[in-house]
Amino acid sequence: MPIPLADRAVVFLAYDPGISPKGGGLPGLAVLKNVVNSINLFGIVAVVGALAVSLGVWAWGHHTGGHQAEATGKKGAVVAAGAALGLGAANGIVAFFSSLGSQVH
Repeated sequence: MPIPLADRAVVFLAYDPGISPKGGGLPGLAVLKNVVNSINLFGIVAVVGALAVSLGVWAWGHHTGGHQAEATGKKGAVVAAGAALGLGAANGIVAFFSSLGSQVH
């Protein structure tokens, strides 16, 4: 007796491929981690520079009466602070959603 199409789709979607992340499976993983750590450090250093420039523009705009420069400096400071938050929390965010995704059955 043939299985109806709807039942075959349910069986296909319920198949568990058994894939999970495993360290050490490919060569060069340590090098890749080192590269990503270096990129993260470079990003944090760049954010420190961007924050310093933005705060300088904010102060300059405030003291000279340049409202556009003041607003741009404020915007840059907020963006730099958000970028610092994202760079610092990147590992935790990925770990959180990875563990959340592994709970889906």
